[in-house]
Amino acid sequence: MQKAINCCLPLVLLLFFGSCFRSNTETNTLGTGNTRQVFNFKGIEDLYRFLTYSENRVPLISAHRGGPDIDYPENAIETFQRVASKMPAIIECDIALTKDSVLVLMHDETLDRTTTGGGKVSRYTLAELKELHLKDPAGTVTNYRIPTLEETLRWGIGQVIFTLDVKRNVPYQLVVDAIRKTKSEAYVVIITYSANQAAVVHNLAPDLMISASIKNIEDLIRLNDMDIPDTRLVAFIGTSQADKNLTDLLHQHGILCILGTIGNLDRQAQERGEQVYAEYIENGADILSTDRPFQAAKTLDYYGKQRGLSSPFVN
Repeated sequence: MQKAINCCLPLVLLLFFGSCFRSNTETNTLGTGNTRQVFNFKGIEDLYRFLTYSENRVPLISAHRGGPDIDYPENAIETFQRVASKMPAIIECDIALTKDSVLVLMHDETLDRTTTGGGKVSRYTLAELKELHLKDPAGTVTNYRIPTLEETLRWGIGQVIFTLDVKRNVPYQLVVDAIRKTKSEAYVVIITYSANQAAVVHNLAPDLMISASIKNIEDLIRLNDMDIPDTRLVAFIGTSQADKNLTDLLHQHGILCILGTIGNLDRQAQERGEQVYAEYIENGADILSTDRPFQAAKTLDYYGKQRGLSSPFVN
């Protein structure tokens, strides 16, 4: 019997350590390349197909500012990774410009609220910003640093889809250049707030996907008049309950609808129960931009399983 145990022991240890090594490869270590594939896009054409409406489309979560939480700051790669490890996610993040013309992730014009620094982002070089630490939503200082857009895009390939909110005075051309340099076209949507902005982005990079503000039929007509094809659009339809006539029209054009639940609609879900997130989808939304990504994702996961929704582009 002892001999049998002695013979089995090396095998048990091998299996144990082998499982440890496997689990380590399933969790990405920042900066060492992607090891956890979430989205299976061979190229940008797959992104077009994935972001085109069909009755079998998989409802998605967009984590507002990346899904900040206790110990996890907004606009930090570590925060994005936490979200991506739990769900197929869209990560909404914000782009600012340093004194030495480097694109970094930062929502505010100033550093005071979210970092250990102070004053305007534009007055600091990248090297100076890298000395600072990010704060979580409660103001607690973390070990995390301000990432550049390039670092973020390289990390995100295969793991998330980004919607990039380009802040005032940041040239769209620099953003497009960063996307080209990192070859992340298949994982990026650029946010715009007017038909004119959408036209500027489309003229610079006609292959890239655009999030456009579409709150009525006239907004869609303006975008079409500027020769922006429906296949390059996802529609941000606002932060109040969706207008079914509008979402039906957009769906007829193959355009997915992003509903901003940030604020009032998130509060409704918190007060009435998480099933409210499924009601938003039933009423015409396809993507929920939320400050409560984990709660909303749990509801949408159940919603999708009950209806047998899946996609060949999602692991």
